[in-house]
Amino acid sequence: MTAVPAPRTEREARRHEPAEGLRAHSAALLRHADRLRAGAVALDWKGPRAEAFRWRIEALADRCATAAAGLARSAEQLDAAVRSR
Repeated sequence: MTAVPAPRTEREARRHEPAEGLRAHSAALLRHADRLRAGAVALDWKGPRAEAFRWRIEALADRCATAAAGLARSAEQLDAAVRSR
């Protein structure tokens, strides 16, 4: 005989909602963007190729931040849809 699991707490239930998953991915992308920017600043490499590389890393960090903002907006839209039911 299997035991019936205890009901989820409100926090546990929220963690499994799609909007929470989007927020978690958004936060991860923002952390990646921060690490990319920090790595580009810390790069000990000089010259035009180094600047081009830093520019590409900054562009990638910007893309991560843009995607994170989009995921956060989507999470808010999901929350709004749930609240309006």
